[in-house]
Order: sequence, then structure tokens, then C-alpha cells
Amino acid sequence: MNIILYDTNAWEELLPITFTRPVSDIRIGILKISEKWPYYISGTYSHSTKHYLQEKFPLIVEEENLIINSSLLPDNSVVQDIKLLKINEAIYYKDIFIAAYLPKNETINFLQTNELKVENTYQTNALLLKHFCDIFSLNGEELVKDFQIITKNRKSQPLSETNTYLGPLDLIFIEKGAIVESSVLNTKNGPIYVGEDAEIMENCSIRGPFALCKHSIVKMGAKIYGPTTIGPESKVGGEINNSVILGYSNKAHDGFLGNSVIGEWCNLGADTNNSNLKNNYSIVKMWNYPKQKFISTGLQFAGLIMGDHSKCGINTMFNTGTVVGVFCNLYGDGYHRNFIPSFSWGGPQGYTNYQLEKALETATLVLQRRNKTLSEVDIKILKHIFLETEKFRQF
Repeated sequence: MNIILYDTNAWEELLPITFTRPVSDIRIGILKISEKWPYYISGTYSHSTKHYLQEKFPLIVEEENLIINSSLLPDNSVVQDIKLLKINEAIYYKDIFIAAYLPKNETINFLQTNELKVENTYQTNALLLKHFCDIFSLNGEELVKDFQIITKNRKSQPLSETNTYLGPLDLIFIEKGAIVESSVLNTKNGPIYVGEDAEIMENCSIRGPFALCKHSIVKMGAKIYGPTTIGPESKVGGEINNSVILGYSNKAHDGFLGNSVIGEWCNLGADTNNSNLKNNYSIVKMWNYPKQKFISTGLQFAGLIMGDHSKCGINTMFNTGTVVGVFCNLYGDGYHRNFIPSFSWGGPQGYTNYQLEKALETATLVLQRRNKTLSEVDIKILKHIFLETEKFRQF
């Protein structure tokens, strides 16, 4: 089966997280969306996304293709409906495209025009990622589902006797090479997953649902409230509540992070704090890229959304409902703006442009620390984003 994960207009709603990736490359729960699907449908997977991302995330079109909305979060019910599709049939959730099974010519036409021509259409129920706040709002539900599919018919490494656990022990799963010592793990509200070669240091208090992905570290004395996910090769400390760190990012010191999404290759300086609740307890508004204005999230709790490669200095303060683009370098006294465009440099006293070449130099050094390289494809993507976001940097 050739399967194409297709970016709809949800891609724009998920900016700035999607500036550097298709929707299916977002981590929610334990796995990225693209990593969840092979547990449900076997096949060859590829991506239909924005033109400047397509080289990094290739598209494969065969004689027959199953096209799936990339913001769809799979479960057994919707997967069963998708598997029943015959050629030239499609499924919708209300008026939202979910999936279609198409021959080559119709596949190409649909991907180029977004016009779908099929013989039969059906309705299904579906859970979709529609907004960047959904990444933390739906994280608990996805974490439980991912925990079940990842650990099915597998045995956890034993939990060290130096730990204290509350709730079912079988909801703690420790992968090979992981270290957990002298901490308190509470699974009464959901599972705790510790990935390969990850570490939870001494005196940490963790409430599930919680996922610590491979090669990541929770530093001593951390307090983590679920649903929270820490992606691979990240370091976290201090207090974290209902947040998702996509991976390769650090919040290694004290400070509060709540109801937030942090991209890859980010760094939050010591004692960085974000607010996740307004003083008047009103519904939070956040910057929306498609509408280019602040709109209601419908949420009372909403914190910080930060795109890839952004960083902030010590004692940085973010107000409720702050959106930070990619490649921002932030510092200074006082609260930052609620919307900070990509490639911004500065703080509450003023911002200027983060020079592209300087940004790329820093990214090269950051990746080298993890034995990775900034490829020519990555550089082309970042140059495109720099030019595309220039209109927002009117300092």
C-alpha cells in the first residue's frame, strides 16, 4: 500500500510549529503522527506538503494511492473505515477530508488542485489536529493511545526499588538502557513511558500521563505534571505542566513551563517562566497566522508556543498566550510581546532582525553538539522562511 500523508489548511493553523515541517512530523503523545500510522496500516509512507518542504519530506505516487489527511490522529475506529475504502472512494468527517483511495492520475490531480473526484463518499468520526493548542490539549489522549500500541505484548525493564510509585505499576514502561532512580512516579491519572537510554535523575516527582523519549534527561528535583511529553535528546528541569517539547531542546533549569509547545533545537535559559492563566481568568487570545491577528483559543489555560531554533536568556518572562516564531533570540527585563515574528533578536526594550547568516552559524553549532549537521536542504528551507516572514518584522 502506498500511503500519502496530505497537508490540508491545518498546516497554516499550526504555524509557527509547521514552518519547518509537515503536520505529520509533529510529535503528540509519544510518537510523531507519521510514526503512529504504521502501527495501524502497513505500507510505504510519504508526504504531500508545502513546496519548500517537499525535498526534505519526499512525495511518492504509485499506480494506486491511499491519501490520508496528515492532521488525522489515528484510532481503531477511523482506521477500520479507511481500510474499507475501494478505488475512487473517499471519507469525510462532516465537510473535512479524511482519506481517499485513488488511481495515479486522480492522485496527481487532487494533490495539485485540491479538487477531489470520486464515485462514492462516506462519513466517519475523526480526531484532528486543527490548532497549535491542540498539541497540548490532546496530548493526554494521544499519549495513552501511543503507550498502548508501543508496549503491547512487550515487557518493561524493572523499576528500581529506589523509586516510589503510586497507581498501577503496569502503567510504567521503561525501555532498554533507561535509568530511573530515587523518584516518585504516579500513574493514577495515566501511564509513564521512559524511552531508550533516557534518564530520570534523583528526587523527581512525575505524574502521568508522561513520556520521556529516547536519550532525554529529567534533571534532579524536577516536578512534572501530565499530560506532558519530552521529545528525544532533550533536557528538562524545574516545573512543567501539560506541555510538549518536540525534541532536541532544553529547559534544563528551574522555571515554569505550562500549557505550551516548544519546537526542536530550542533553549530556555535558567528561570525562564511563562504564564498560562490571565489575571482576570478570561479566555486566552493568541496570534493566528492565516488571519494575521489575535483570535480566541477558547481556552482559559494557554501558555507559550515556540517554533524551532528559538532561544531565550535567563529570567525571560513570557505572558499568557505568547507565540514565538522560528529562530528568535530573546532576552531582557520584562514581558515579551505576545507575538514575536520569526528571526527576531532582542527583548521588551526593542527588537531587530536576526541576521540570517548569524542564525545559520548558530544552528550549525547547535546541531554539531548532537553530532548532526545542518544540510543544504535545511538551509534552503530556513532561507525561504526568513524571506516569507520578513513582512512581520516591522520593528
